[in-house]
Amino acid sequence: MIAHRGNHVNAPENTLASTREAISCGADYVEVDLRTTKDGHLVAMHDAKVDRTTNGTGKIADMTWQEVEELQVFNRNKKTHRIPEFREVLALCRGKINIYLDFKEADVAETWKQIKAAGMEHQVVIYLNKEEQYGKWREVAPEAPLMTSLPKEIRSRDQLSAFLAHTHIQVADNITDPELLKAAHAMGLSVWLDVQSATEGPASWNEALHKGVQGLQTDKPAEMVSYFKSHVQ
Repeated sequence: MIAHRGNHVNAPENTLASTREAISCGADYVEVDLRTTKDGHLVAMHDAKVDRTTNGTGKIADMTWQEVEELQVFNRNKKTHRIPEFREVLALCRGKINIYLDFKEADVAETWKQIKAAGMEHQVVIYLNKEEQYGKWREVAPEAPLMTSLPKEIRSRDQLSAFLAHTHIQVADNITDPELLKAAHAMGLSVWLDVQSATEGPASWNEALHKGVQGLQTDKPAEMVSYFKSHVQ
């Protein structure tokens, strides 16, 4: 059970508060988006720009950490939140919850350095958004578990096998074709599905579970945890 951008039902996404909520509700993973400031600070932020979620404007990549640190994250309950540094998220999660790291735009070496410094090497799965990120991660951290989406042209067992022969990943997301799912499992690949939507609930969770996947990313982690404890053995 993966809390998408933290449990952001009661706290703003990608904040320490939403991460604490994900821990409190019993999720297995918290999904965290990673970007880098102009002066090299790793921060938890989904969008390239700060406009949607804060009282500022502009791109994270064009701002210094001091500028980012002063921003206030919009929040329904009026408490002041801020964009956290990645090292803060790591410290909060260590020994309490795993991290699904959505690697947007950041420095690979510095990211792995901070993960190792936090003792979180075995609690993080790195999601790659671009093909060119793969080589750098394999160079810097060959032991790091990686995850990505399959290219759209992969539709058969043979094509999947060929892809995995040169791209060694541990997890793939959003494989829904039954035959491809079966092939992925036979090759030792875990599959996680995104189930967050406006109509997300037990019906969609059960539908996903019946596909035989190993992970579900949700916008309602507290409800999902409660439902699974009550209905799924």
